[in-house]
Amino acid sequence: MTENLTIGERVAWYRHRRGLSQEVLAGLVGRTADWLSKAENNRIELDRLSVITSLAEALDVSLGDLLAEPTLMEWSSDSGNRTVPALRTALMDYRLLTPLLGSPPADEPPALPDLRANVVEILDAYQASRYGFATRRLPSLLADALAASRAYSGPEGQESHAQLALAYQGAAMVLGKVGETELAWLAADRGLTAAQHSGRNAVIGSLFRAVTHCLLATGRFAAAIQLVNDAAAVMQPKLGKADDEYVSVYGTLFLTGAMAAARANDRATTQAFLREANENAQRLGADANHLWTAFGPTNVAIHCVAAAGELGDIQIAADLGPRIDTSGLPVERRVRHSIEVARALSAWNRTDEALAILLEAEQDAPEQVRHHYMSRELVIGGIRGTRGRPSQTVADLARRLHIVVGG
Repeated sequence: MTENLTIGERVAWYRHRRGLSQEVLAGLVGRTADWLSKAENNRIELDRLSVITSLAEALDVSLGDLLAEPTLMEWSSDSGNRTVPALRTALMDYRLLTPLLGSPPADEPPALPDLRANVVEILDAYQASRYGFATRRLPSLLADALAASRAYSGPEGQESHAQLALAYQGAAMVLGKVGETELAWLAADRGLTAAQHSGRNAVIGSLFRAVTHCLLATGRFAAAIQLVNDAAAVMQPKLGKADDEYVSVYGTLFLTGAMAAARANDRATTQAFLREANENAQRLGADANHLWTAFGPTNVAIHCVAAAGELGDIQIAADLGPRIDTSGLPVERRVRHSIEVARALSAWNRTDEALAILLEAEQDAPEQVRHHYMSRELVIGGIRGTRGRPSQTVADLARRLHIVVGG
């Protein structure tokens, strides 16, 4: 109902539904009625998640209600016509909870090399922003991984639990990207349980990061920060003799924590987490992709830009962002950075440049661009700021994002 509104217009829509005046809502978030009026009328951009989250809490709605991220996954040759509902059914099968309730019907458990190859395929698809493909393949992968975890014992049992944990992580990350935050939480929670049976400390750390991402997606920033601190306390003693995979997972955990701190408007913790991540990136020495972390100096740099944007340091983001060479990173990381740079440029009224960057990003990852709330805000803002009809290029982009262009 509200997907073609800006965030500010959605705030006004829900405020009216709650029967609140601008003065009352503004007071609840520590702002003035004049500020809220400008935000609701698009004279101030609501582009910081810390501010949007405070408004959502005051209105007693979810963060997703104000972001209005589309959750309908388009059918494609990658996805087929069985998408998120099929994955939901797989995740909510009660037989997954305990062997006491029976097991889902399955053939012989897969050979571990085949299971590993299928997990790699899913996590590679996530990093390539092929969400439809991953969603289609995940139900059968989860069934196979669960069957393996129940069939094998000893070292093979630990390995099967590691693969089950990573399969759940893939599900959590994909579901988070398409706005299915509650399902993502369910997958991450089950993944962390499986990881604890894997005997692989790096896999446990990787699932800590997945759970932290889920907390971020639902606006639970303080809980995300606490989880990073708690997880780091568990992981840090093993860091001295750690291999590159472990260092990468540990460092990436702090990047996720830095975003949580920035969205909580906690500048000191943001900087502390970024410093810790940078120290581990320097220890690694170069960009890498151990355990699908894309961790290294470049990923730290793009998180510095994203954190600056969340903290309101738009000039820093606009100046630093375009200078970072992300060509060596996976598609998902490159495109996420492009969206962040576009946001910063738009905030400096460089709307044409912002839309050009967004169009280029869409060429690389159409699913990722479509499902990110910033993309929709940039296009809606670009249309609203245009005198007369928008250009055909912008109108076509709006159509692909399912934004209704007036007129």
